[in-house]
Amino acid sequence: MGKFKEIKASPKTGKESLTDNGKNTNYNLFDFWRWSVSDILSNATRGRFAEFVVGTAVGLNPKNLRDEWDAYDLTTDDGIKIEVKSAAYIQSWKQKNFSTISFSIKPARYWDAETNIQQEKPKRHADIYVFCHLKHKDQKTIDPLKMEQWDFYVLPTYQLDNYTRSQSSITINSLKKMTEPKKYKELKNEITKAYKEQKNSQP
Repeated sequence: MGKFKEIKASPKTGKESLTDNGKNTNYNLFDFWRWSVSDILSNATRGRFAEFVVGTAVGLNPKNLRDEWDAYDLTTDDGIKIEVKSAAYIQSWKQKNFSTISFSIKPARYWDAETNIQQEKPKRHADIYVFCHLKHKDQKTIDPLKMEQWDFYVLPTYQLDNYTRSQSSITINSLKKMTEPKKYKELKNEITKAYKEQKNSQP
């Protein structure tokens, strides 16, 4: 049996129809997107949306599709590898209290899709981390599409490697002690600055 090759996805327009024996149905791919990911406040979708937001700040090319299995979330044109995390006070379900803001920073074992081999030792593979905090607290007006409702915390990875309180998660209060929140328009410069700091930290 020959070796299976990795299947590369191609960008879609949304107009592609569902077909049945060659005949178009009344539904297309855009209908699926609208049905499945319109709730960008939900945890799973908000995480991917936060990746997209950070990507747009650094000049994301939408034709370079998101890789579900990559060791980090984004790579800039300059080669900066970025891990993106998100959290919000308000969730899409009914709440009695605001959610506690905490982000996962747990090291991971990278799985290589081309070789189907997983690394033995967990580590942080990105150069920097961007923690995206949807800080808005009004359920009636919350809208993740509005960048002014977000704060962004950018850290070079070595700071997380040296974080002594925990190697699995970090709270918003701990982040505020390590760096200041940035606005969307400040993200690109802050990412570049954090990357330089990360490079300078290496032997």
